[in-house]
Amino acid sequence: MPRNQFQRMFFAFVTVLITVHAYVFFSLYVVNGTALTETARTSGVLDAINKQGGVYMFGTYMPIWSVIVIEFLFAYTLEMLMGSPCSFKLASKLFDPRRNHPMIFESAIICATVGLMCPAMSFIASVIYYPYYAGFSVITLLANWLKLMCFNFPFAFFTQLFFIQPFVRTVFKTVFRKDIKKREEMAHEKELVGEKLKPKNEPEAVADIIKRINEIQKDLEVEKAKILK
Repeated sequence: MPRNQFQRMFFAFVTVLITVHAYVFFSLYVVNGTALTETARTSGVLDAINKQGGVYMFGTYMPIWSVIVIEFLFAYTLEMLMGSPCSFKLASKLFDPRRNHPMIFESAIICATVGLMCPAMSFIASVIYYPYYAGFSVITLLANWLKLMCFNFPFAFFTQLFFIQPFVRTVFKTVFRKDIKKREEMAHEKELVGEKLKPKNEPEAVADIIKRINEIQKDLEVEKAKILK
C-alpha cells in the first residue's frame, strides 16, 4: 500500500488511467455501441463516431482523446480528494489492517472506493453527456444518473476487484520494490525486538519464581550445613 503522498499520487494515476480507458470503451462499445451504429448506419462503432464528428459531450461533438482527457481529470481529482482517503477510513472502521489479512483489508478498500467513486463519476457523466439539444430537466438528469449507475456499478466492482486493482498493485510493487523491501525488513526487526521484550505469560513466570525459590532454599541449606560444621 502507498505510504507517502508521491506513492499515493502514482497509485491513483495508474488506477485512473486504466479505469478511464476501460470506461470509455465500455460506454461507447458495450452500452451505446448498437445505438451509435444504427443511427450512423455504419458497421463499426469507431466509424459511427467519426461519421458524426466525435463523441457527444457538453452539447457538442468532441474527439475521443479529449473525452479521455476530460474524464481523467475529473476522476483523478475525485480519487485524490475523496476516493482514496475516504475509502481507507471506511475500511478502517470495519477492519484493522494490523490484525486482519492484507487481502481482506485491500478488498474492503476497493469496495469502498467503488461505492464512492461510481455514483460520483456517474453523476458527472450524466451532466457532461446530457442531451442538451432536447432541453434540460432535473428529472431527466436524475434518471440518466440512475441509469448510468445501474450500468457502471457491476462493471466497476468486478473489474476493480479482479482485474484493475491486482494489476495496479503488481505495477506498484515492481516500481517501489526497494522501498517495500526496506519497510518489510524494518517491520521484521521490530517484531524480533518485540519478541525479546515481550513479557512471559503467567504460567512461565510462576514456574520461574518457583524454580528460583527452590534454588534459594538449596543455597540456604548449604550455608546452614557449613555453619553447623
